[in-house]
Amino acid sequence: MAKRKRLLPLGGTTDDLADLPVLETKAMFPGYPQGYAGGHTYSRPAPIADMAGAAAATAAMEEMAETLRRAREDGRMVLALPLDQIEADYLVRDRLTADPEDMAALVESLRARGQQTPIEVAALGPDRYGLISGWRRLRALRQLAAEDAKFTTVLALLRRPDQSSDAYVAMVEENEIRVGLSFYERARIALKAVEAGVFPDDRSALRSLFASASRAKRSKIGSFLTLVRALDGALRFPEAIGERLGLQLAQALEADPGLASRLQLALQAEIPDAMAEQTLLQRALTPARPKPVSPETPPRAFACGCRNRARS
Repeated sequence: MAKRKRLLPLGGTTDDLADLPVLETKAMFPGYPQGYAGGHTYSRPAPIADMAGAAAATAAMEEMAETLRRAREDGRMVLALPLDQIEADYLVRDRLTADPEDMAALVESLRARGQQTPIEVAALGPDRYGLISGWRRLRALRQLAAEDAKFTTVLALLRRPDQSSDAYVAMVEENEIRVGLSFYERARIALKAVEAGVFPDDRSALRSLFASASRAKRSKIGSFLTLVRALDGALRFPEAIGERLGLQLAQALEADPGLASRLQLALQAEIPDAMAEQTLLQRALTPARPKPVSPETPPRAFACGCRNRARS
């Protein structure tokens, strides 16, 4: 076996090797991989470890991004959206008005504790969302935003209704759970959904929007459809009409085709509040009583009979 030859300095001897500085491998090769090399251990990872670590990190990031994407699309992630990106008229709203006292209480709760329950929205395009449920919360937050700049966003869950009917069902169910709708509001949203082509007819709308209601309750809502068709827009306080009065009005409107026009004309008068409007409607249902006959003027037939008996 050939003996290794030691390299010597030019013109030097082996004794000169002792005077040469000792060069650290790390100094000569700063990129030397981790491990034992020349008696030194270095902290820099080996290239294969770099590649494996980068691949694992990339896979973890991709998995996290996919998890977040699915959570967002499935409505499991609460989003903070600017108020001006929410279109409140995306659907025909089922609730006609909001009680002033309830709204004042909601505003104060949001001011003190912030928004506790997200609204529900559907994506309409880049940075545009349509409101499905949470109209009162959105309205209260917009009122607060006009007073305080910190109320500029709304917490929301992103929904992806397969069709328009699903969005209407979600809106109605949310309001039924939180604050029950009046019979008039229930009938009106069913009628508007039919007019918008969401449902083919009244029956389908009632069965879909109020699937959890009893058959008797759906029947009553269906009766209110007659009232909505006849007087929607003419009534100023329709949500205040109770079940009994509404059913009586619906029955009277079906029995008398001319009653709707007479009521519309009467409702053009100055009506200060819901009580005055209901009094007007109740009077329309009360049949006019015949005028009593004065006792001083006997009926014609009776007078004639007396004369005939007197002559005989």
